[in-house]
Amino acid sequence: MGCSECCLKCLSGIPYASLIATILLYAGVALFCGCGHEALSGTVTILQTYFDVVRSPVDALDVFTMIDILKYVIYGVAAAFFVYGILLMVEGFFTTGAIRDLYGDFKITTCGRCVSAWFIMLTYIFMLAWLGVTAFTSLPVFMYFNIWNICQNISRVDSSLESCFDLRQFGIVSIGEEKKLCTGSENFIKMCESNELDLTFHLFVCALAGAGAAVIAMVSFSTALFLFYFLSCFIAPFMHCINFP
Repeated sequence: MGCSECCLKCLSGIPYASLIATILLYAGVALFCGCGHEALSGTVTILQTYFDVVRSPVDALDVFTMIDILKYVIYGVAAAFFVYGILLMVEGFFTTGAIRDLYGDFKITTCGRCVSAWFIMLTYIFMLAWLGVTAFTSLPVFMYFNIWNICQNISRVDSSLESCFDLRQFGIVSIGEEKKLCTGSENFIKMCESNELDLTFHLFVCALAGAGAAVIAMVSFSTALFLFYFLSCFIAPFMHCINFP
């Protein structure tokens, strides 16, 4: 076998669908985790600087504790999906080799079908989980968009019509606390003129885009795995029983 034939054989064994999905998964998870972590840090700065929200002195489940928990969740998501992406890529290499030999020797085992079925189920569950993460990430995007929109229009707002942003509407503080900013307050003007608001808003948008990319990657993985499972369970036995001339 020459060098060109060997290269073509190696290239034919690459699972391109799984490779593209893996790159998309890593890009989406990295974008979500990196931007989400920095956006949460920016949220803490905004709450402490402009809304005068202080951390609870006792071990209570306040907004800062929830942000710290979300940061640790982000660390776990980054590590877990780094490993899961490698597992899916390895599964893609094995299944591609089995499908490539579909019209030759029948080498797809029952164990391989069970492993593929397990990955299909797990990937589908992760896809639903990322859909939930995408929906959850859209909430701070909506909240920051409202503030950002008010800041963009603050010069065109009539001074007699005061617009306020109350943290109690979003469950950030308890009902008994009154933490709100109005367009006429000095803190609101300072927040609009600062870089923290604009940067944090765009970081949350990037995190939302990363979560959406992870959903697309999970859909791509599910499609590729289901196609292999369908071919191995229905098409391959039929082709194996036919004697071609």
